[in-house]
Amino acid sequence: MYSGYSHNILVAVVTVLLLPVSVLAQTGNQPLQEKSLTITRTAQPPVIDGILDDAVWQQLPGISDFHQVNPVDQGTPTQESIFYITYDDDYFYLGARLYDSNPEAITSRVMIQGQSLRFDDNVHLILDTFNNDRTGFRFITNPNAIRDDGVFESPTSYNIDWSGIWLVESSINDQGWTTEMAIPFTTLNFDPETDTWGINFEREIARNNERIAWSSFNRAIDPSTSGQVVGLEGLEQGLGLDIVPSLTVGQARDRNSNTTEDNVEPSLDVFYKFTPNLTGVLTLNTDFSATEVDDRQVNLTRFNLFFPEKRDFFLQDSEIFSFGSGGNNGIPFYSRRIGLDASTGQPVDIDVGGKLAGRVGDTSLGALLVQQEDRIGASDDPLFVGRVTQNVLTESRVGAIFTQGNPNGLADNSVAGVDFNYRNTRFADNYTLTGDIWYQQSDTDGLEGDDKAYSAAIDLATEGNGFSGELDYNYIGAEYNPALGFANRRGVDQINGRATYRHYPEDHPLLWYYYAHLDISRTDRLDNGQLQSEALNLRYMSLNSHAGDRIYAEVFREKEGLVADFAIRPGVVIPAGEYAFTSHAFGLQTANQRSLSPDIGFTIGDFYTGEQREVDFGLDWQPGPRFSGEFSYVYTDIDLPQGEFVSRLVRMRSTFSFTPEWSWINLLQYDNGSDSVGLNSRLHWDPRAGEDFYLVVNYNFDADGVFNGLNTRQSEIVLKYSRNFRF
Repeated sequence: MYSGYSHNILVAVVTVLLLPVSVLAQTGNQPLQEKSLTITRTAQPPVIDGILDDAVWQQLPGISDFHQVNPVDQGTPTQESIFYITYDDDYFYLGARLYDSNPEAITSRVMIQGQSLRFDDNVHLILDTFNNDRTGFRFITNPNAIRDDGVFESPTSYNIDWSGIWLVESSINDQGWTTEMAIPFTTLNFDPETDTWGINFEREIARNNERIAWSSFNRAIDPSTSGQVVGLEGLEQGLGLDIVPSLTVGQARDRNSNTTEDNVEPSLDVFYKFTPNLTGVLTLNTDFSATEVDDRQVNLTRFNLFFPEKRDFFLQDSEIFSFGSGGNNGIPFYSRRIGLDASTGQPVDIDVGGKLAGRVGDTSLGALLVQQEDRIGASDDPLFVGRVTQNVLTESRVGAIFTQGNPNGLADNSVAGVDFNYRNTRFADNYTLTGDIWYQQSDTDGLEGDDKAYSAAIDLATEGNGFSGELDYNYIGAEYNPALGFANRRGVDQINGRATYRHYPEDHPLLWYYYAHLDISRTDRLDNGQLQSEALNLRYMSLNSHAGDRIYAEVFREKEGLVADFAIRPGVVIPAGEYAFTSHAFGLQTANQRSLSPDIGFTIGDFYTGEQREVDFGLDWQPGPRFSGEFSYVYTDIDLPQGEFVSRLVRMRSTFSFTPEWSWINLLQYDNGSDSVGLNSRLHWDPRAGEDFYLVVNYNFDADGVFNGLNTRQSEIVLKYSRNFRF
C-alpha cells in the first residue's frame, strides 16, 4: 500500500513536469533581442554628491527605455527614469534621475550600510564584467545613499553577504530623487582585454511593489538577461594591492568557572591582484569577532541543520568555490567547517590562511589553504580546497573540486568531485532550462565502503504564467565523508520533485498573481531499501496582492521510518517503526514596505502518533529611517503518547540609525531547548567604505523561562577597528 501511494505521487509530479514541455513544443523558441549601448570616457569626473549638476551628466545621452517587470511584465512604468554612465581611469560612474509624481511618498527608511533595501525605493546596477551571462556584481542604493551589494555566483544564485568598496550619494527633490555611484575598478575583477561588459539597470518603487528594468526576460533580472555596454578601454587597477590591518581588544568572562581572559589581537589581510581578474589573499591571525551571530533554529528532526556563511574572508570570491546545484546535502566544501568547532559552534583561531581566486579567460580558478590552531582531537595539518570550472556552450560550465584535510578529526580525509551545469535561458518564450550533474568520492583513513555521492537534476522554470517543474535524484554513500563539507544524511538515495503553477490575472484590482506548488521527496536507505523519510507538501492556495501581501494554505503528508528509537526531547523517545502523519498550515504575510507589517502562520495536525500545534508570529515595525524593530515567536506544542513538550523560540531585533555612518544593532534570542538567552549588541561606525569600528557586547544567560530567571553564564566585550589601504 505504501509503495503504491509513493508511486502515484511520483507519476503525478512527472506528469505535471511534462506539461510545459508539450506547450513548448507548440510555441517554439523566440530568442530575446539583446540590448546594447556605448560608453565614453570622461576627462571631467563628476563630484559624487547625489545632485547630478555636473557638466558631464548634461553632455551624456540618457538611458530611458525601461519597462515594468512587476506587477505587469513588459508593462509601462508608472514613473520616468533616466540613467547615465561614464568612466575614467579609476571609476565606473552611474547617475540616475528617478522622477516621481509624488515625492512625499518616496520610501527611504533604511539608514544602515549593508542592510537590505528590498522594501525601500532603490536603484540597482548590475555589471557582468566578464560578459559571460553567468556571474556579476550588483550595487544597490536608496534615497539615503545606503550601500547594499552582492555577487551573482550564477544567474540563479545570488550571494548577499559579499561587500565591496564603492561610493554613493543621493538626494530627494521636488521631482523625485537622484543618485550618483562611483565604482572603483579596484573593487571589480574583469578582463582588461575586452571592451564589452554585461550591464543592467533596475529601479524599485516600494509603495507600488513595482520593479522596472532596462533588460529582463521572463521577469528575471540577472547576468543572463542583461544587455551589453561597449567601449571600456584602457582600464587599470593600480598596483592591485589592498592592505587591511585590524586591531581587536576584548575581555571575556566565564561565570561558571569564574575566569576572565583579556585579549589584544592584531590581524592582517593582504589582497593582491596578480592580474585584473586573479586575486590572491593572505590572512594572518584572522579575526571574526565582529561577525553577525547566527539566527537560532528549532530542530524537530534527527538530522543536522544548515547555517549560512557570514564571514567576509570566506564570502570573498565564494562563487568560485560553489559546487553542483546548490543543495545542502552532499557539499564537498562548506566553509563553516573552518574556523568553527563543528560540535560546539565556538570559534577556532586561524593562524594563517591564503586564497587565490579569479578567472583566466573562460576558466575560473580557486585555491584555499588554511592553518588552524592546534587542538586536541583534530588534525594539525593544513586545510586545502581547490576548484576549477570551465565555461562551455553559451551559458553552461563544467568543473572539478578537491579538498584535503580534517578540521574536526584526526583521520586524513580528502574529497574529489566533478560537476556539470547546463543552463539555457532562451529555451523557449517564457522558460529557462537548467540541468546539473555531479559526482564525488571521499577518501578517509580507516574508513572503507561506499564513499561515493552523485546527483542529477533538471529544472524547467518560468516566472510568468504557466507551469514549472523540477526533478532531482541524489545518492549519498554510507561512508561518504566530506570532512570539509556538509552531509546530514548518508547511506541514502533520494528523489525530489516539484511542480508549480503561477497565474497573473489581467487588470485585477487586488490580485497580483495566484501560485500553487506540489513538492515530494522520498529518501530510502541503501542498506535495506527501506524508507527513511517521505514528504509531500501541497500549497494549494497562495494569493499575492499588488501591495505584496500573501494569504496561503497548504497540506503536509509525511512518513518517517525509524530504525532506532528517536529521542526528540529529553525524556520523550519515539520508538523505532514506520509512521505516517498529516498536518495543515495556513497564514498571512504582509508587505514589509509598510511601517507596521505582521505575519502569522498556523500549523495543526498529526505528528508521529501524536498531535502538533504551531503558531509562527512575526512583527516588523519601522516608523522611520532611524529605528526599526523585529519580533518573532515560534510556539510549537507536541503531544505524543511518550510525552508532551513545548518548543519556544523568541527573537527580538532592534536597529538604531543615528546617521548613515553610525548604527546600533541588537539581537536578543531565547529558546527553551537550550534554556538560554543570547544577546548580541553591535555599535558600528562606518565613516567610509573600507573603514570600520565595532563595539560588540555578547551575553549568554541561563534562563528559567522566556527572558525569566536570567543568570549570566558568559559575557564578552570587544572593540575592533580595521582600515583598508588601497594602492
